[in-house]
Amino acid sequence: MTVPTGGALRLTVLVGEGDVVGHRPLYTEIVHRAHAAGLRGASVFRGIEGFGRGSAIHTNRLLDLSGDLPVAVVIVDRAERIHAFLRDAAELWRTGLVTLEDVTVAGPSGGDEPA
Repeated sequence: MTVPTGGALRLTVLVGEGDVVGHRPLYTEIVHRAHAAGLRGASVFRGIEGFGRGSAIHTNRLLDLSGDLPVAVVIVDRAERIHAFLRDAAELWRTGLVTLEDVTVAGPSGGDEPA
């Protein structure tokens, strides 16, 4: 059984697989900075097809191999921690789309403190 453990904020950053910071993929840089900031966790999800500002469709179909598939980085933590991370890593948000959503974190009964 799961029980709600509290409110939190979900940060989702949608970028292209080919977006880089220096010589490192942007999604990797976001994850490493989130880890260094002490956030509770981050996950990266690779899309199979999508398009963005440029309107070019990127896909992983064999005949249409793209080097710039969509990638979503998702981080959930307390609102104040997410806002601090957004401020501290402001230079990363020039590319892609950043969204914030209120979420309720649920965990196993008797689990850890709220996120």
